[in-house]
Amino acid sequence: MKKRIRILFYFFMSLGISSLAFAEMPGPDAEALWRYISETSPYTSWGFWPDHQGLQEGDAPHAPLHKVFVNEPGLKSAHAPVNNGTIVVKENIGKDKQLKALTVMYKVKGYNPDAGDWFWVKYGKDGGVEKTGKPAGCIGCHSGATDSDYIMVHSFE
Repeated sequence: MKKRIRILFYFFMSLGISSLAFAEMPGPDAEALWRYISETSPYTSWGFWPDHQGLQEGDAPHAPLHKVFVNEPGLKSAHAPVNNGTIVVKENIGKDKQLKALTVMYKVKGYNPDAGDWFWVKYGKDGGVEKTGKPAGCIGCHSGATDSDYIMVHSFE
């Protein structure tokens, strides 16, 4: 009987650990996405694309420097279009090496098929939402990279 209880205990513990590892993704909601990337699955624990590692020079409208973090679904995307659930977080960093803003692309199936199903958010350095949804400026600029699924800092092979 004790062995059966122990087996059930470990089974239910493994279910709990699995559910934490695969926390439910938020919908296209800027506040929920912020909680996800800052608390549930902190973006700074994610990886970089192999051809875009660490601090890089950037261009307007972003800051002069940036780091681009990508979650597991994105890193596992071998080609465009990337996997649904991909989140790309760009830290926009000033010449003073201070964080100025975060810009985020989040691939949500069915959200915006005309623009790759990307949900876009610009957060201030404190997490306040500055732009969200389908900003024409984001889509317009990134539409030059439709062959790479609107992603401008990574080349798929």
